[in-house]
Amino acid sequence: MLNRKVKYLQVALNNTLEEASGIIAQLPQSDRILLEAGTPLIKRYGAEAISHLRQLWAGYVVADLKTMDRGETEALIAQEAGAEGAIALGQAPVETINAFIAACAKFGLDSMVDMMNVDQPIKILRKLRKLPTVVILHRGVDEETFNKDKPIPYLQINKIRSSYDVMISIAGGDTIREVQRSVFNDANIVVVWKEFYQASADTGRLAEEFLQAIK
Repeated sequence: MLNRKVKYLQVALNNTLEEASGIIAQLPQSDRILLEAGTPLIKRYGAEAISHLRQLWAGYVVADLKTMDRGETEALIAQEAGAEGAIALGQAPVETINAFIAACAKFGLDSMVDMMNVDQPIKILRKLRKLPTVVILHRGVDEETFNKDKPIPYLQINKIRSSYDVMISIAGGDTIREVQRSVFNDANIVVVWKEFYQASADTGRLAEEFLQAIK
């Protein structure tokens, strides 16, 4: 389970299992690295993607299911494949999010709710029976690509913290400066993926640099 006193780097793997294997082989063994089976990876390979990461990585594995329905069923899929955390969408029906959070607790998973394209995440949180372990504040890849003025939602961090005791993850920034800003604004987890889409000779060094940036 996640430690609220620790700042984590979440490395999202979105390409192929072959690329994922090459990247994992170069990552430093750190309990501050969370390894994510990204949505494209899961859609390409199914639950095998989660199991593959579990076999290669001794640390924490997150399954980015982006659950929109069948909250309990998808939480169980993540748990059976070996994940420690799973992700549902804040855009899902509140019934689904409630079922997902309850199922994650039942199966021993950290529940994470991704607020991508949710203007006021706090309104979603108010409707829930129980809070998730992590709220993800997320600027999507297409938003970043096609709307250069779309900011990373740092401002939502304090709005949530003023009312709710949850861990907060920031996704949508991949530069050292953006990672540092996320931590400066008190994020618990920073998600990166661009530098870890393909394995390179610099993969291990880049991971170390990101870890240093979030201390």
